[in-house]
Amino acid sequence: FLHNYQNLRPIKYTYSDIKKMTYNFKHKLGQGGFGSVYKGKLRSGRIVAVKMLVMSKANGQDFINEVATIGRIHHVNVVRLVGFCIQRSKWALIYDYMPNGSLDKFVFLDQENNIPLSWERLYKIALGVGRGIKYLHQGCDMQILHFDIKPHNILLDEDFTPKVSDFGLAKLYSTDESIVSVTAARGTLGYIAPELFYKNIGGVSFKADVYSFGMLLLEMVGKRKNVNAFAEHSSQIYFPSWIYDRYDQGEDMEMGDATEDEKKYVRKMVIVALWCVQMKPVDRPSMSKTLEMLEGEIELLKMPPKPTLWSIENHEQSMVEVPISSSNSMGTISLNGR
Repeated sequence: FLHNYQNLRPIKYTYSDIKKMTYNFKHKLGQGGFGSVYKGKLRSGRIVAVKMLVMSKANGQDFINEVATIGRIHHVNVVRLVGFCIQRSKWALIYDYMPNGSLDKFVFLDQENNIPLSWERLYKIALGVGRGIKYLHQGCDMQILHFDIKPHNILLDEDFTPKVSDFGLAKLYSTDESIVSVTAARGTLGYIAPELFYKNIGGVSFKADVYSFGMLLLEMVGKRKNVNAFAEHSSQIYFPSWIYDRYDQGEDMEMGDATEDEKKYVRKMVIVALWCVQMKPVDRPSMSKTLEMLEGEIELLKMPPKPTLWSIENHEQSMVEVPISSSNSMGTISLNGR
């Protein structure tokens, strides 16, 4: 699959190369269900992030997906896979290093060491993420569906340019396939499109990523999880419904001393997000249309129908079990935190 990309394709490294570039795994950047990430340096001086994977036969396929998918992608808003290693049980992925880490730490401000970003910066990040997803859907010779768009999987470089990352759940389809086959719900609770659970509302397509993007936009605006079982008022449990009611009544969000321009950015993000999280895939815009709305004039945007909460029958429970085929997600996910 990489033959045509001889010059651009990821380089295969040995495990001893990996040890050298990470100075024997000296600087750990983070950890997840998949394994650990270390900072490294190539001989050229390029700084990289080395993701060491805890592999089982079951998620070996996720690794292959990641190399096959991301190895063919070159876009400013998609993280670049520099290389990989497969040596017996030692499996690794090597990416460009992103000094500002992942978007979640700038969105969920209850975490430590957070510096809030300006609304203009958040709006630009939203545009970049949208462009990255649009490229995955339309810019390659294959249609790439990500299936796990969320703040944790958006990385930020030194200039806060966002990069879509983590392609373990991604699937490649030919560009003429409009409805695709998926065997199990893929992704992270709170971002998974309803059609991945309920077949009767429509087939699975690129609109699943559009839904996740809408949820991501709302979290960027609300600076909170979209589903909060511990909200002060029951009306605030599901953020999309709550924010819809505010905007529908002509109220903006509380934004302190925000400028008129900043209020416009946020209003655009909210209205576009509410279109993206419509229950039925057919009612959601494509990624191209989503970007057109985000980039266009606020006056041209109409409010969509009110989105409904579909995925949590009993939101008093803070834990919900969902079959998730993700190598970096647990089967049981807490609703009020990652």
